[in-house]
Amino acid sequence: MTDLYQSQRAMRRVRKQAMDRGVIAILDVGSSKIACLVLRFDGIDPAAADGIGALAGQSRFRVIGAATTRSRGVRFGEISGMHEAERAIRTAVQAAQKMAKVRVDHVIACFSGADPRSYGLDGAVDLVDTMVTEADVARVLAACEVPDIGPGREVLHAQPVNFALDHRTGLGDPRGQIGHRLACDMHLLSVGEGAVQNLVHCIRRCDLELAGLASSAYAAGISSLVEDEQELGAACIDIGGGATGISIFIKKHMIYADSVRMGGDHVSSDISKGLQVPLTVAERIKTLHGGVVATGMDDREMIDLGGDSGDYERDTRAVSRAELIGIMRPRVEEILEDVRARLDAAGFEHLPSQQIVLTGGGSQIPGLDGLASRILGQQVRLGRPLRVQGLPQSATGPGFAASVGLCLFATQPQDEWWDFDIPTERYPARSLKRAVRWFKENW
Repeated sequence: MTDLYQSQRAMRRVRKQAMDRGVIAILDVGSSKIACLVLRFDGIDPAAADGIGALAGQSRFRVIGAATTRSRGVRFGEISGMHEAERAIRTAVQAAQKMAKVRVDHVIACFSGADPRSYGLDGAVDLVDTMVTEADVARVLAACEVPDIGPGREVLHAQPVNFALDHRTGLGDPRGQIGHRLACDMHLLSVGEGAVQNLVHCIRRCDLELAGLASSAYAAGISSLVEDEQELGAACIDIGGGATGISIFIKKHMIYADSVRMGGDHVSSDISKGLQVPLTVAERIKTLHGGVVATGMDDREMIDLGGDSGDYERDTRAVSRAELIGIMRPRVEEILEDVRARLDAAGFEHLPSQQIVLTGGGSQIPGLDGLASRILGQQVRLGRPLRVQGLPQSATGPGFAASVGLCLFATQPQDEWWDFDIPTERYPARSLKRAVRWFKENW
């Protein structure tokens, strides 16, 4: 854990240096596409400073380079083939650099797999002085009892989501306020260590330095949920190619994240098997003619499958749109039912507002919002990422929600545990317990 604390602090320092130098790259490593955006900074906007932490304050930035390439070597949002993934990342980064006419050495990356798990922690300390200082915030964060996240897991996000001072709760930044006892609630997100290490190693092999890592479910939520939704409570469902990310926000903080190991690629795969066509043809048919709600017209609308196998009968086949919908709908329902189960487990129905926003490339299937409102609940809308200055038109669709969210994460990061100088003697007590146990077992 301590290693991770240090490596996250090191990444924050690298990010600060990159922002001072003026350019940084954003890398969304997905199962169907790898997107790279190059950002240029124009200094800090002091008027937008909000929250606590060394990097609070919003940088003005614009996108000066953007590129996407078909993903290779990535399955379920995790790297499955190192060489292929490295080539794909290099391709995207080089194309974005060429457009930006600038070389980039630092990247902030997001990914969707790695079996995320959420924990809610809390801690409280008595104040030495009556006024809350930065050191008190560090002490209360250190007082949060860290659960045993298990072997082979790493902490990806550790964000204070609420502070309470004496009997007043719901504070965003308690520093400078008067009181006697400070309490804190923290959200901790852990992920599989192997998946993270593979991604870090792959990025290093591309001669790039990592300046930050984020969950793409978190990034998609930041960019697709409007301010009121983030404040009152909403879930963002990011339907990607190989995985579907789920994040729940309230009071502008993420309080839960999870992922379902299914996405748009699984729908394409079902079409490919059902209609016996190559995956590329299945993807094209899904994009041009797909849907999940059949009407009377769909029996009569015929779709030419085409093909170049040389067998005339096979190459001139046609299917009705109703047949295509019959293949797509069960898989889409399965994905949504899995999402529903995760939202129920997270206690989503207890939030004051239960808005659900669908985003990601897989959310563009016609009729999906209607089907989702039947399975997930009434308040469902399709979300597109916020408009970011300089973003090309081709990168403004729902498929770029995580990339745009990562731009916002880079320029106005929420405070995390490692932004504070946590007293080393209070750094997770478990590390000491672990050392004692190791000593007993080995001597």
